[in-house]
Amino acid sequence: MSWRIANECAERRFGSAARKQIIMFLADKASDDGSGIWCSKGTIQRHTELGESTVKRTINDFLQEGILIQTGQRRCQNGYTVIYRIVLDGVSQLESTAEPEIETGSTVDPVQSEPGTGSMVDGVGGPQWTPNHPKTIHKPPTRRREAAEEVEDFESEKILAAYPEDRIRNPRTSLRLIAATVKAGVKPDDLLQAVKAYAKESEGYTRSKVCFSDNWFKMRRWEKGLAEVQADREKAREAEAKGRASLAEWIQVRHPLCRHITNRQIEDLVASNLVTVEQVRAAGLQA
Repeated sequence: MSWRIANECAERRFGSAARKQIIMFLADKASDDGSGIWCSKGTIQRHTELGESTVKRTINDFLQEGILIQTGQRRCQNGYTVIYRIVLDGVSQLESTAEPEIETGSTVDPVQSEPGTGSMVDGVGGPQWTPNHPKTIHKPPTRRREAAEEVEDFESEKILAAYPEDRIRNPRTSLRLIAATVKAGVKPDDLLQAVKAYAKESEGYTRSKVCFSDNWFKMRRWEKGLAEVQADREKAREAEAKGRASLAEWIQVRHPLCRHITNRQIEDLVASNLVTVEQVRAAGLQA
């Protein structure tokens, strides 16, 4: 839960009680940057006790209005759940719920905006906070939730450990940003490779050019490395497809180099429908 997102949404008008109830439920699931919200419309309906059509219509309206955006998908028991992010810029443009300041002029006994300071006769000071200061009661985590959090913590620590040691700053903030990035849909292994790529690229940088870990993750500097990782992966897939096509052509034309093709490669080519069993046997190989 992010108090920052919840407070920002609570201080804005969303047009109806149903819309406000839904956005506050989503804010309760968000990270500090508004990301990492993954809950189905059925879950929203059960917790808010609103109608199914109301929830679906409101979510679609939020998406069209730019208050919500979809950032990915997460597998679940019934298929997948859409991952959302609350757009703070869109929320901040909504009308504020704060009452306008009204100039009432000077009075003999002006109304105090702060808590009372107690009786001035006996000199006893009043409390610093009002008696109904809010408190949050957290439910104890379940074993399954504890196990999931341990896995997430281990992955985050592993990713941070790959960052150049002399540039790690505010480890707790860095770990929180890493966890939020993973919850938003970035695969931990991909993020780890992006960190390693930056560490290799920036090796030997002077202090004026380095980026400390908390800023690096906050500014999403990992996106460059992630794009390179995905590009390399695509090149590898293309090279693999080209190699399989060459092996298939050898079999089809009964090239002498066919004898170097392994049984596992033959099984893969047949399973991929690149060659037939008859073509394999005609080339003198066993299918």
